[in-house]
Amino acid sequence: MAAVRRLVVDVLKPHDPPMLEFTDRTTELDSVDAVTASLIERDREVQNVKLTFEGDDLNFAAIDEAIRNLGGSVHSVDQVACGEYVVADRPTLQDA
Repeated sequence: MAAVRRLVVDVLKPHDPPMLEFTDRTTELDSVDAVTASLIERDREVQNVKLTFEGDDLNFAAIDEAIRNLGGSVHSVDQVACGEYVVADRPTLQDA
């Protein structure tokens, strides 16, 4: 199986831990080199966050477990990049 280089997941998380701590704690995983978090929506109880993980061979099971241990849940996997390198997104005719 090809190495997973980038993984974008939609996560529902509680307000505590705060997004900075939540994101920082997910970077502690061995397979993760970097994480970017973007707040999508916030309500009284939870936050909907997009997390983008990058690494040489991401371990989805470990990422999912870390998110659950922090009180969150993965709602969907929105993007996966596999192979020798990450292909940059380019506009296509379907995007117009």
